[in-house]
Amino acid sequence: MTPSELLLEGVELMLFGMGFVFTFLVLLVAVVSAMSRLINLFAPHTPAPAISAAAPSIKPASHEPDAEVLAAIQSAIHQHRARRG
Repeated sequence: MTPSELLLEGVELMLFGMGFVFTFLVLLVAVVSAMSRLINLFAPHTPAPAISAAAPSIKPASHEPDAEVLAAIQSAIHQHRARRG
């Protein structure tokens, strides 16, 4: 095979591969759109319950570690720094 024939075969293979991927992606978009329409047809959207303004606000829990955990962390840091020099 000459280099030009090899190059043309490579371009042909590249175009075939890109065409195959493009066709697959178009089919994928079509199938997902069809599934979305079917889901909306058979299971209509139900509105979410409204959050009332009178509901008490929930404060996030305090995530502070206790004294034993802090001591263990400090000990581990001290040992690590001592090993590194």
